[in-house]
Amino acid sequence: MRARMRSRDKNAAMLLTDILPTLALELEQLLKEHEESELAAQVSTLAIMDRCRCGDDFCASFYTQPKPKGAYGPDHRCLDLDAENGMVVLDIVSGVIAHVEVLNRDDVRKGLIASFP
Repeated sequence: MRARMRSRDKNAAMLLTDILPTLALELEQLLKEHEESELAAQVSTLAIMDRCRCGDDFCASFYTQPKPKGAYGPDHRCLDLDAENGMVVLDIVSGVIAHVEVLNRDDVRKGLIASFP
């Protein structure tokens, strides 16, 4: 029981702004530039549920909603944010950011692995 209390609760998500504050600011700015103010307003409250576990050394993607079993469904859209460094694409489901695909960003990858080993 004590060992369970000492470790971080795997069901407790951590805020993007706490783990990757620079990326959070970048996402908010890029969303505003794409005239996606409703999505930009979500960034400050986005919780990282888990990181992608694909194993690719260039992947720094993470889930902000529980990972789906299969496809996201008909109310899903992707938004490429044209990031200056690497690639950042959002999966949006029913108007909510569900997944942030981040590729070729070692800074983000290191922060995610440190928080989600």
